[in-house]
Order: sequence, then structure tokens, then C-alpha cells
Amino acid sequence: MPVLKFDAESQEGIPKSSCYKLPSKTMEEIEHTCPQPHTTLNEPAAFADEISCQCKAPHERLTIAQARYGTPVDRPVRVYADGIFDLFHSGHARALMQAKNLFPNTYLLVGVCSDDLTHQYKGFTVMNEIERYDALRHCRYVDEVIRDAPWTLSPEFLEKHKIDFVAHDDIPYSSAGSDDVYKHIKEAGMFVPTQRTEGISTSDLITRIVRDYDVYARRNLQRGYTAKELNVSFINEKKYRFQNQVDKMKEKVKNVEEKSKEFVYKVEEKSHDLIQKWEEKSREFIGNFLELFGPDGAWKQVFQERGSRMLQALSPRQSPSSSPTRERSQSPTFQWPFSKTSPPSSPKAASASGSSNSDAEDDEN
Repeated sequence: MPVLKFDAESQEGIPKSSCYKLPSKTMEEIEHTCPQPHTTLNEPAAFADEISCQCKAPHERLTIAQARYGTPVDRPVRVYADGIFDLFHSGHARALMQAKNLFPNTYLLVGVCSDDLTHQYKGFTVMNEIERYDALRHCRYVDEVIRDAPWTLSPEFLEKHKIDFVAHDDIPYSSAGSDDVYKHIKEAGMFVPTQRTEGISTSDLITRIVRDYDVYARRNLQRGYTAKELNVSFINEKKYRFQNQVDKMKEKVKNVEEKSKEFVYKVEEKSHDLIQKWEEKSREFIGNFLELFGPDGAWKQVFQERGSRMLQALSPRQSPSSSPTRERSQSPTFQWPFSKTSPPSSPKAASASGSSNSDAEDDEN
């Protein structure tokens, strides 16, 4: 493919100290073989010393306008971002995401400083250099990782890795005796700023650990780490273990309280159900009782029927007055001859009086 060459306008504003040399128009055109951005996410990014750019084509200097427009078309724009990347977090990932999306076709190289260089200029790290290298390899935005990156970017380093632009936040980074280590990159027009993520940084994470040191020490003792591994004194170890026992007792008491509350809640639910069922049964019982023994109940009719039957059994019906048995049962009227109140004194007298009465009746006839 033909190599795009700058015109006179594009060459204006490029400092003479730039590490790039513009090729002459008569130079033989060579096809670019620069590594392309990796599109697969099932493999980590490669190290620079494993796939160094062996492209023989001249690496022409690009402007930001050209890169954003999509020029050149035969190779990606090589963007470099560097840092310590200790305790790799979302702030690091966001910065790399911005660097990756600066241009339509970006190949992102990430430089990571070694332990010796970091301890010399910045301080002690939590993660060692091997861990920090490997953390960058597994970030989806990174195409290539440069191990043992320099603290200050030299023209030779930029030319070796064919870097077009350097991405970093725009805050002046004073280190290694310089007010801003990216000053010469900005003057060369190769600096592209990114935005920092507020509220998250490696220093913030370390501050949290230092602030809550006792909590983390107790947690790791509980997980099986020794006091020697945690650099904890004998007295503090006993104190932390005692506090862990107290926390366990508190947790047990809390669990018992929660279980008792749950038990009481279940008992209340069951009691409500029992009360509701008892009320339903009691209403049913009262309704059945009233249906049997109420004013218009079934038992009243039963009692009335049985009472009428008993009355009939105790007092039977009288015979009619015209029946022959009644006539036979009635005796004739008998009157005493002498007085109504005094009966005869003896049977002989009674018989005599009876005979006299019959004689008198004969005489009258």
C-alpha cells in the first residue's frame, strides 16, 4: 500500500527536536506491517519484547487532526500510556479506555515501571512488578504492555516503539527533578490529555487500609494468617483474637434474636389462624345450637309432640253419654225412708222398712 506523506502545511509546527524524521518524497514506498489492535478478548495482551514492531516502512509523524480523521489508512495510530498501576482499579481502567478511544483506529501501548524505579522515585508499592505487569495484560483496552518502562520518555524510546501520541491526565506531574515530566511531549505536540476519575486512586485505597488496619488485621487472623505474616505484636494478636471471639458471641446473640423473632412471628401467625378457626367453629356451634334449641328450633317441636303424646297416655278420652255401657254403669237413685243423713241401724230394720214400703206401694196401686 502507498505511504501517506505530509504536505507542507502538515509539516509546519513540528519542532526540530522531534524524534521523527519525515521521509523524502523520493523514498521507496514500503508496506506497513505494524501490529494491529487485537479484537479477541479470550487472550491477554502481549508484551512488547515478544512482538516488537518490526515494520520497515517509515513511521511518519501525524497530527491530532489527521489521527482523528482516520489517517493513515494503512496502519493504526500508536498511542502510549504509562504509569505504576499499583492495586489496579477502575480509575486506571477508565484512563486506558479514554486512551483507547482517542482515535478511530488506535493501538494502545501501556508502559509499566519496574519496582526499582518506582521505589526510587515514588515509594513502596503493594503489588510487585510481576503482578502489575500481569494486571495490565488482562485489561480489555490494552494491546501491548511494555515492561520496565522509563520514568521520563526519551526520543529514542518514542522512536523505538513508533509512538505517535502519549495519553495522560493534564495535571503537571512533578518527579525526577522536573516540574512536569511530560513537558517536552507537550511541546512536541504529541500529548493527548485524559480525564482522571475522582474518588478513586491507589493512594485512596492505601489510606482506607491504613485507617482500618485493626479491622483488616483481625479479619486476616481469623482467616488463618499468622501474627508474623501480618507483622502484629503478641499483645495485639491476643487483643484481636479476643475481639474476634466477642464478635462471634455478638453474632450468635444476633442470630438467636432473629430466630426468636421469626419464631414469635410464626406463633403469632398460627395463633391468628387458630383464633380465626375457633371463631368460625364457635359461630357454627352457636348457630346449630339455636337451630336445635332456639325459640323456633327442632327440639321444641319434638318436646311438644312428646308432651301431647304423654298427655294422651295419662288422660284417655271419655266415652259418649249415649253409650249402653254408660247406661249400665249408672245405678238407680235410692232414697232413704227416714232421713237423708241417717242410714238404717241394722239389716233387719232395713229389710223391714223395705217390706213396709212395698206394702204401701201396693195399697196405693
